[in-house]
Amino acid sequence: MPIHLTGQRDADALLETDAFALVVAMVLDQQIPLERAFAAPLALKERLGGELDAAQVAAMAPDDLRAAFSEKPALHRFPAAMADRVQSVARIVVERYEGDTSRLWSTASDGKELLARIKSLPGFGVQKAQIFVALLAKQLGIAPPGWEAAAGQFGVPGSFVSVADIDGPAALAKVREHKQMLKAAAKSLAVAEAALAAERD
Repeated sequence: MPIHLTGQRDADALLETDAFALVVAMVLDQQIPLERAFAAPLALKERLGGELDAAQVAAMAPDDLRAAFSEKPALHRFPAAMADRVQSVARIVVERYEGDTSRLWSTASDGKELLARIKSLPGFGVQKAQIFVALLAKQLGIAPPGWEAAAGQFGVPGSFVSVADIDGPAALAKVREHKQMLKAAAKSLAVAEAALAAERD
């Protein structure tokens, strides 16, 4: 199934065909709009001379990679930190998966193992790892046995709670609405807790 995350066909096409680009996008998907995060691998590829390869990124001088991330427009709100994180991921791909990012999931025996592998990558907490498991299954058909349980709430069909469910503008709007509801609920809870604390004082 074609990916529709960036609004740019060439950027989405790269995510469909390049496993390392997809992992890089997931690493960057925090504290910036998701379209920007998922379009960043194409921009990075262009800045690196038309090649985006885990072995290449792993071997780069850190300052050179940071410069590529920081070139205007910067690829992330925190370009240097994210450059370092992406390079750490690239080195793991080289060391554990022979430089082939797709082996991260193609050699996983089941969803539990896949989730554990993703969680071991820099920048992937439990929730982000679960979302990535769901994205692989829902968007790319990479669905090892038990992936639904590994993905938790994000594995529920048609849940529209994460990037894994976005297959077009309508789905994007639903996911954004869900995230806004969560933020509003969290804000309300914080206000209530502050008021309660004030009363106790």
